[in-house]
Amino acid sequence: MNTKRFSLIILFTISTLFISSCATYHLTTQSLLEQFADSQKEKKVNFIIAPPFMFPGIVNGNSLREIKVLDSKEQEQVIPVTNHTGIRITKKDGKRNTFYFDTLLIQDSTITGKKDHFFGMNIKPINLNSIQKIELQK
Repeated sequence: MNTKRFSLIILFTISTLFISSCATYHLTTQSLLEQFADSQKEKKVNFIIAPPFMFPGIVNGNSLREIKVLDSKEQEQVIPVTNHTGIRITKKDGKRNTFYFDTLLIQDSTITGKKDHFFGMNIKPINLNSIQKIELQK
C-alpha cells in the first residue's frame, strides 16, 4: 500500500470518528428535579431484530421527550430524549453510574434506572444528596 493511500485512509478514519463523536452536556440536580416535576412513569418497549426472530425488551422509564441541559460553553440547549440518551452520575465519593436516561425515575429523593432496555438490569439506587455531577450524552 502506498503512503498517499494509507494517509487518506487514516485521515478518513479520524474525520469519521471526530464527526460521529457524542456531545456531552451537564445539568444540576435542581434542574433535573424541576424538569421531572411533571414527568410520569411509563412502559418502554424496544425490539431486537435478528431475522427471523424479534425479541421485545420492556422496562419502566420516564415520559420526558426533551431536556434542558448546558453545553461545554455553559449555553443552554434542549436535547431530545431517546432510547440512546445516556446519563452518567458522579457521586461525591467519586463513584460513577452510567445508564440510559429514558429509564431514570426519581422517587423519595432517590434515582433509579436501568443499564439496558432488554433485561432490566437495575442500577444501585442513588440518593439525590450524594450527587456531585450529572452528565448526558445524546
